[in-house]
Amino acid sequence: MRMKIILLASAMAAASATAPAQAKQGDIVVRTRAIMVAPNEKSGSVLPGFPGERVSVDNSIMPEIDITYMATDHIGFELIAATTKHTASGRTGTTGSIGKLASTWVLPPTLTIQYHPVVDGHVRPYVGAGINYTLFYAEDASKALETAVGKTRVHMSDSVGWAGQVGVDIDLNDKIFLNIDVKYIDINTKARLATTAAGTQRVKLALDPLVFGVGVGMRF
Repeated sequence: MRMKIILLASAMAAASATAPAQAKQGDIVVRTRAIMVAPNEKSGSVLPGFPGERVSVDNSIMPEIDITYMATDHIGFELIAATTKHTASGRTGTTGSIGKLASTWVLPPTLTIQYHPVVDGHVRPYVGAGINYTLFYAEDASKALETAVGKTRVHMSDSVGWAGQVGVDIDLNDKIFLNIDVKYIDINTKARLATTAAGTQRVKLALDPLVFGVGVGMRF
């Protein structure tokens, strides 16, 4: 009898150690990731002073945190919060010779609805779609730009767009899982540069970044 109890306890411990860390209806899932935001920018001309001249926007790497509420075993609502800093630079002509034109911080809170097809499993893929509101703040003209055209004020308009994602959770143990996630965020903005020597210049930018994330998560 004693041996049976020991064997039963061992089996239960083994089952617990290998139980998936999947989230169920009503659970809260918290993930922390390192993300790389890689803009796929499409730039208009810098107008009216520099027709035909366009700008590029660099990548940025930052931490991110998100919270997912599981409305059902298969449906979750994820809110993503992260902020990244990006630099816009000229490509060709006069703006290209200046190089770095301005920098800005970007805050794109994004809400997605996720579908989790696999509930019981150690590898759990998901897909999601939703909406984002992107705020640009702490815009700043570069020293190179102000050397060329004098004191400059920079403003970038906020954006509302859609978002899509694919990802996968992979168990590390019964509590913590590895997360790999890729998002596409639709972001469009208009940059206005009020310069001393060249007047006010404007450029339209479709940033549309891919956001690559790797991190860990835990359910509560």
